[in-house]
Amino acid sequence: MSEAYELYQEGRERLRAGHAAQATVPLERAKRLEPEKASIREALGIAYFRITRWSEAEAEFRKMLELSPVDGYAHLALARSLEKQGRADEARRHRKLARGLGATSE
Repeated sequence: MSEAYELYQEGRERLRAGHAAQATVPLERAKRLEPEKASIREALGIAYFRITRWSEAEAEFRKMLELSPVDGYAHLALARSLEKQGRADEARRHRKLARGLGATSE
């Protein structure tokens, strides 16, 4: 098993346990090792979102969309991050795309 994968799994476990701030440590290390892995970016974006680091969450979800432009979840997560930053107009576009790709917020 690679070091990046082990760090990713550690971060996901910390997220599952409700320790989002602690999850960022192994996830950031995993991202440095595998910067093009959407799964790492997603988990890190979720962790940032949960600890109200909206702009960092936005950056991770934007990177996910660079890697996979048709990822409905990434569009939805990006929309939510933008809304938290008061950027409703920009968020609306991504919310529409998410719906079109079958992602829902409920």
